[in-house]
Amino acid sequence: MPRGNVLPNVPRWAVLAAYAVPLVTLPSALWRIALVAGLPVASDAVRTGWGVLYVLTLTAVSEALALLTLGLVQPWGEVVPRWIPLIGGRPVRPLPAVIAALLGAGVLFLLSIVVGITQSHSLASGSLTNSAAQEALLVACYVPLLAWAPLLTVSTIAYYRRRTAASPPPERVLEHH
Repeated sequence: MPRGNVLPNVPRWAVLAAYAVPLVTLPSALWRIALVAGLPVASDAVRTGWGVLYVLTLTAVSEALALLTLGLVQPWGEVVPRWIPLIGGRPVRPLPAVIAALLGAGVLFLLSIVVGITQSHSLASGSLTNSAAQEALLVACYVPLLAWAPLLTVSTIAYYRRRTAASPPPERVLEHH
């Protein structure tokens, strides 16, 4: 289990949940990269400039958001890293972090439902894929995303419990000169 930068008072299950988030988003990211690279993963490759930009931006943003989950179990989720301008070294206020994470989980739950419904129609009509192999690959790459919202939710609950327990807030980290 990853323990390098993980805070010592984080439950093992919360660490596993937080570290699982970037892993469950990775297959869909790789599928989208394969799509813009022209690999035969779908019926049509994305070749236009705006299409490529959209797919790559979606991939980068989703991976960045997934990686933010690690802040729920690592020190930078309690004290902003010093290299961040203006706020570096300051404690992270738990409530705004928890609200943002739970809102994100809520959006992910809704997206899972909406995208699941719309994509099931696309798969049934065969408009996304040309073959059973492409369809199987698409499903295998996107089904893990269904775990993102629950994993984020349980990681956030653990963070909230840990950060709001009767303990002093983390101290501001001073820069060393």
